Amino acid sequence: MHAIRLHAFGPAENLTYEETDDPTPGPGQVRIAVAAAGVHLLDTALREGVQGPAPQPPTLPTIPGREVAGVVESLGEGVAELWLGKRVVAHLGFAPGGYAELAVADVDRVHEIPANLDPAEAVAMIGTGRTTMGILQFAELGPDAVAVIPAAAGGIGTLLVQYAKNAGAVVIGLAGGPQKVARVQENGADLAVDYTDPVWPEKVRAFLGGRPATVVFDGVGGDVARDAVALLGPGGRHLVFGWSGAGLHDGTPYFVEGVSQQVLGPPMMQRAGGPNPVQTLELRALAEAAEGRLTPAVQRFPLAEAAAAHRALETRGTTGKVVLEP
Repeated sequence: MHAIRLHAFGPAENLTYEETDDPTPGPGQVRIAVAAAGVHLLDTALREGVQGPAPQPPTLPTIPGREVAGVVESLGEGVAELWLGKRVVAHLGFAPGGYAELAVADVDRVHEIPANLDPAEAVAMIGTGRTTMGILQFAELGPDAVAVIPAAAGGIGTLLVQYAKNAGAVVIGLAGGPQKVARVQENGADLAVDYTDPVWPEKVRAFLGGRPATVVFDGVGGDVARDAVALLGPGGRHLVFGWSGAGLHDGTPYFVEGVSQQVLGPPMMQRAGGPNPVQTLELRALAEAAEGRLTPAVQRFPLAEAAAAHRALETRGTTGKVVLEP
């Protein structure tokens, strides 16, 4: 099969497209003919050898990628025959192997893809969608809500805008540059503004006419987060799920005591509940897309151009979920 392999930690150029052995499904596993593989910002950190939230950096050489969708074409020992030939999507956890024409997944991580979703959309919902549903557990969105969403043109931001609008909230979407701002407006935001414009907070205040924001969904951090939190009224909440603000004055998380709440990790899983909180959120996300309530934004790259996909993601040159297609 063809795959993207990483032989040495470092820049995106270290991702090479080459032929390698087909993986073999072990007991309780399925092998998937990959139609779409998700690319996550965490993948870029792992590529550089940064551990981040992973238990440890990957062992080299490795095939990166932790989200795949496609058709089950081979079964490991103990897997029911009914899986053979099904369109499926799976998040591999921290196991690598997604950037390839074939990938192996534990069958208990696999979900059948709803009929009205293509593989790339399913990949977006199994990763980005799952996280979005987890974040929304901490928000009380309704007609009285005013939601400020930095990075509103990104994968999570796109879904947050749609969900908040469906709930009847007033939605302020922030994005960097006119093209992304236009996408946010097209996605349904009541106001879309460019956060690289130093007077963007004044534009938001003028639009709201003195009405305060009630919630900030923050995956950016730094100066944008600081200015967004300043728009909150008494009792407003700042939900923090990332700080990807590369190129901002201070690309770090921004916290205000009694206002800010880190929602990733244990808090998200505890609130999701059930015997398998991760799968609970995955199923919610797939259901939202299957019912047409949420439509993920997807930016597609050929598998062979994984390095270009990483560079675009690192320089904030993407919109929506980045997906590789063999």
